[in-house]
Amino acid sequence: MIQVLFVCLGNICRSPMAEAVFRDMVGKAGLADKIGADSAGTSDWHTGEAPHAGTRRILEEHGVDHEGMTARQIHPSDLQKYHYVIAMDSDNLRNLKGLAENGRGDSGHVARLLDFIPEQERKDVPDPFFTGNFEEVYQLVTEGCRRLLQFIREREGI
Repeated sequence: MIQVLFVCLGNICRSPMAEAVFRDMVGKAGLADKIGADSAGTSDWHTGEAPHAGTRRILEEHGVDHEGMTARQIHPSDLQKYHYVIAMDSDNLRNLKGLAENGRGDSGHVARLLDFIPEQERKDVPDPFFTGNFEEVYQLVTEGCRRLLQFIREREGI
């Protein structure tokens, strides 16, 4: 099974939103037996907490399930376990690459989510914890996940 890990800072806003949206897309494509998804944060600030209320609200408004999700911190072994490690912004990408460079693991593909949308000028998904704009983040995450799924299907031949 191909494993995808979405990563942001606290794992309560952007990365769980991406995980939920991506899982929904994978399920609707009939690929749940071939592609799995999870999310994590580079910090441990919110470990064990449910996604942010704004994330839960926007997912519910769009009919995307988020039940059972709880925040966790990325573990160095995640870089070996997951085939695709997808950061929400440049800071988290830098942290992930730092883990890999320090000999703590290596992933098959580490990138920012918006890298999969070449025509998108913005490359970092803004943090709605600070901006409050969960709808904007949902739209960016949804398009990024759609393109990521397309990329994985082409690359993996599924």
